Amino acid sequence: MKKILNKKVMGIIALALVCVFAGTVIGSSQPAAAAEEKVVLTSPFTEAIAKVRNSVVGVNNYQIVNNSYGNYGGYDMFPWSYFGGGFGNGYGNGYGNGRGQESNEEVKYGSGSGVVIEKEYVLTNYHVVEGAHSLKISIGDDEENLYDATVAAYDADKDVAVLKVPGLPLEPVEIGDSDTLVIGDWVVNIGNAIGFTGTATAGIVSGLNREIASDNKSVDKYGRASSVVNSMIQTDAAINSGNSGGGMFNTAGQLMGIPTLKYTGSRYSSNATVESIGMCIPINEAKDVIAAALNGTGTTDRQPDEAGSADSRISNGGLSGKPRMGVTVTTSGGSNGAYPKGVYIIEVEANSPAEKAGIQAGDIIVEVNGQVITSVSEEVEILSGMKEGDEVAVKVFRPNTVTDAQNGRISTDGDYKDLTVTLAMVDPVNQ
Repeated sequence: MKKILNKKVMGIIALALVCVFAGTVIGSSQPAAAAEEKVVLTSPFTEAIAKVRNSVVGVNNYQIVNNSYGNYGGYDMFPWSYFGGGFGNGYGNGYGNGRGQESNEEVKYGSGSGVVIEKEYVLTNYHVVEGAHSLKISIGDDEENLYDATVAAYDADKDVAVLKVPGLPLEPVEIGDSDTLVIGDWVVNIGNAIGFTGTATAGIVSGLNREIASDNKSVDKYGRASSVVNSMIQTDAAINSGNSGGGMFNTAGQLMGIPTLKYTGSRYSSNATVESIGMCIPINEAKDVIAAALNGTGTTDRQPDEAGSADSRISNGGLSGKPRMGVTVTTSGGSNGAYPKGVYIIEVEANSPAEKAGIQAGDIIVEVNGQVITSVSEEVEILSGMKEGDEVAVKVFRPNTVTDAQNGRISTDGDYKDLTVTLAMVDPVNQ
């Protein structure tokens, strides 16, 4: 009986040893298997950033300044003066060390970012290049080897500019379709944030078609000023000083927008806290400017000439013994942009060519036969060579409200209208 028990005990011990050994083998094999496994952390942005980062450049704005005031040294190119008024820190004065000597010199006035969109062409914001005496492109941290640039095309209202940069040895990025963006899409902003070149910040599309009104005014070719409203992309991908003109890319590395401004609390009140609200110009809004640059049809500023002193009230359209419109007019000086410059209609004679054409008291004639006019004398010069029966194409600004045309009490809001006047010999009214 004792032997039998011993055999059983030995069997149990043997089985236990087998289990221990098995457990040891199994346990010892687990770390080896784990060592062979690789943990891979992926980012949706890594490939896109690597693809486009080297095509984002610095855009440096050099201006002529008088150092007698010592006010050179530069400003932040972001946020921009065009939207200005509360979007970040503004331009700043950058006071230098001038000691009153009268001398002018070219200095680096500010810098922003740009993206290569075609071989030797860089897309940026207009406010980054505005007022420049010269422009230079920098690559990465290299501030020694700069490339001269000129503006090939721009649209100040859209705040978009395209630069021609001969010899720039960088490949262009792929331009996307910003209309395909949806809220929640991943995006990455790349630019020279506060001097750190090629800085990438990531986030999502937070909103689309945000209507952002300018604090400054856009002046049309007739001298009338009005606010500019742009439709922009909202993102929480950080936009910092120096990002202006850089690129907002999707995860495929396609250029979808131009980082332009960010909100700060000062826009609404000094106590407000605003975080992660930045705005980008949709790339589709820039495509016509890009096309103009590549086609060699870039735009230029066409500011109206400054009006001289106002002409006296002139009856009979400024003409005597000639076919005329039948109006009493004076020169509109523009009133600091509240109204367009041109010929203000004080009175329209009954049954005159002007009345038949639909011209009304309070209208401002801004164009005659396709020629912009800013004074009565310019209108008279055009009409003086015409004869009875000739048709005159007239563009007028028509205010929405005319309270007292005789005294110029008209509203600043209104629209331009195209009219046709057939000149006739009309007896002058008695004044």
